[in-house]
Amino acid sequence: MSRGRSDGSQKKCLVASICVVTIFLGFLYVYGGSIFGSQNSGSSALEYGTKSLKRLGSSYLGGDDDTDAKQDESSSNFGGDEILPKSFPVCDDRHSELIPCLDRHLIYQMRMKLDLSVMEHYERHCPPAERRFNCLIPPPSGYKVPIKWPQSRDEVWKANIPHTHLAKEKSDQNWMVVKGEKIVFPGGGTHFHYGADKYIAAIANMLNFSNDNLNNEGRLRTVLDVGCGVASFGAYLLSSDIIAMSLAPNDVHQNQIQFALERGIPAYLGVLGTKRLPYPSRSFELAHCSRCRIDWLQRDGILLLELDRLLRPGGYFAYSSPEAYAQDEEDLRIWREMSDLVGRMCWRIAAKRNQTVIWQKPLTNDCYRKREPGTRPPLCQSDDDPDAVWGVNMEACITPYSEHDSKAKGSGLAPWPSRLTSPPPRLADFGYSNDMFEKDTELWQRRVEKYWNLLSRKTKSNTIRNIMDMKASMGSFAAALRSKDVWVMNVVPQDGLNTLKLIYDRGLIGSTHDWCEGYSTYPRTYDLLHASTVFSDLEKKDCSSEDLLIEMDRILRPTGFIIFRDKQPVIDFIKKYLSALHWEAIATADSSSDSDQDGEVVFIIQKKLWLTTGSLRDTE
Repeated sequence: MSRGRSDGSQKKCLVASICVVTIFLGFLYVYGGSIFGSQNSGSSALEYGTKSLKRLGSSYLGGDDDTDAKQDESSSNFGGDEILPKSFPVCDDRHSELIPCLDRHLIYQMRMKLDLSVMEHYERHCPPAERRFNCLIPPPSGYKVPIKWPQSRDEVWKANIPHTHLAKEKSDQNWMVVKGEKIVFPGGGTHFHYGADKYIAAIANMLNFSNDNLNNEGRLRTVLDVGCGVASFGAYLLSSDIIAMSLAPNDVHQNQIQFALERGIPAYLGVLGTKRLPYPSRSFELAHCSRCRIDWLQRDGILLLELDRLLRPGGYFAYSSPEAYAQDEEDLRIWREMSDLVGRMCWRIAAKRNQTVIWQKPLTNDCYRKREPGTRPPLCQSDDDPDAVWGVNMEACITPYSEHDSKAKGSGLAPWPSRLTSPPPRLADFGYSNDMFEKDTELWQRRVEKYWNLLSRKTKSNTIRNIMDMKASMGSFAAALRSKDVWVMNVVPQDGLNTLKLIYDRGLIGSTHDWCEGYSTYPRTYDLLHASTVFSDLEKKDCSSEDLLIEMDRILRPTGFIIFRDKQPVIDFIKKYLSALHWEAIATADSSSDSDQDGEVVFIIQKKLWLTTGSLRDTE
C-alpha cells in the first residue's frame, strides 16, 4: 500500500478541503440566526430596517411551494422598492422557546454587568439592532394544537412543553404529574398540597367574606399572584369571577409561565427586581405570595413597597410562608423584622391562621400623617408619578393617596361585574367624560360582534381562549367579550395615554409595552391578537414593521388568528407577507359603517400549523 501521494494530488486535496470548509461555514452563516437575538454571534440570516431583504428558500414543511410567483414590493413604511423575500428562514430547533428580551444567552454573550443579588438578570434586556435576527420560531417536536379550555386547566400535551423537571422537583406538592402524552395539574401548590380551591376558600374564611367566596360579593376582582408556579391559584380563582395576573420569572423553575398560558390561565413573565412592574398604581385588590422565595426585607423593603404601590386602598397581601408560622430562630427573626416594616408602612394584620398571614393596606393617608418625623420608609416625592412604569426604577418609598382619594376612603369602584361598564373614577385624569366612555363601550360592542361573525366559519365556541389586545385604549374591546369564555391581555403602548389604570378599574388586566421590542411571553401563547392601528403608530417610530410581524407570529399559536384594523396601505403591506409568514387570509371587511376613523379596514388572518423537517422526523 502506498504511504504517500504526489505533490499534485496533495494540492488537489487541499483545494477540495478548503472548498468544503468554506461551503460549510457559509451554510452556518446563513441559517444560524434566530429572532431578536441568537445564541450565535454572527450577522443575522435576514435583517430588516434600511437593508435589502435576501431571498431564502423555505426550510420547513407545510409552507407554500410557489417558487415561481412574482414578489411584491414592500418596506417598513408601507411602500418603496425593496424586494419581499420568498420566505423567512426558520430558527434552529433549540430556539423553539425563545423570548427575545429575556434571553440569558444574550446576557452571557454581551457580558452584561448585572447584579444577580437583585435579580437584574431576570429583567428585560433586549438585543441591540446589530444582534437582531429575524426568523420563524419553530414548534417543538410533535407539537399539537393545544387542548381547549376548560379541559386545558387540568391537562396539556407534553409535546407542546416537553419539560417534566417540575413534576419531579415538586412531586410532593401536586404541582403537576406526567401521565402518558399529557401533563396533568391536580391543583396543588407549595402551601396548598390539597388543592388551590380549598386554600382560596380558607383565605376568604379568614377575611370573613360571605359563603367563603373570595370575590366578596364582587368587591374583590383583580389579584396579583407573585411567584405563581404553574398558576393553579389563578386557575381556581376564575370560577369565583376573580382574575389574577400570575407573575413569575424565567428562573430555575423554567417554563412555569409557559405552562400557565398553555393551560389558558392569564400570566406574564416578570420579576420583582429593580424596575417597576408594568402595571399602574392601585391595580389590584389582593396580592398573593405562597412560598414565593422573595426576600421582602431587602433594600429597605423596596419590594413590599412596590406591592404597596400596586394595591388599591384597603387592599390585601396574603402571605403563606414559614416566616408566618415557623418557630425556629431565623424564621422568627424575619417575622419580627417584616412585622416592624409593614407596621411602619401602615399595614395592619387583617387575619393570621396556620401558615398564612393577611395584611391590609390603609384606606386613607391618616396613618402616614401620624408617623414620627424621619420614619422610614419615607413618603414618595410629590412629583413622582406612581403610574409611570416602563423602565422606571422602583423606589423605597410609600405612594400616598391624593387628597381627593384619601377623602374618598376607597377606590370608589362598583362591584364586579357592574364595574366593567360603569365609568371609572379615574376617567377624569384624562379629561374623559362619562358619555365618551359609554360611547366607546357601545362602539366596541358592535365591532366585536362583527369580528365574531367574520370568524364564525373558522371557529367553534371553545376555539379561542387567550387573547391579546395590542392597543387597548380604555379596554372596551375586552369588555365586549364578557359573555365569551376568554380572557384578554390588554396592552397599552408605553408612549401613549396611560389608560391602563382605567382598564384595571374596569376589572380587567393588562400591561404596558413598547412594540419596537419583543413581548415578555413564550412563543405560541395566544389564540388571537387584535391589532387596531398598531402598525400606523409604528410608522412614526424608528423601528421595523417587519420585525413586529415576526414577533406577532412568535407569540401566536399555530391555527391562531390576528385581527388587523388599520388603513388600507397598512393592510396592503401586511398582505404582501402572508406567504412568507405562512398566514392565510380568511376575511376582509370595510369598517366605515361603524368607525369614526375614515378608511379603516378589518383584515383577519389565520396562522398555519407547520413543523420543521427535524420535528416531523422526530414524530415519525
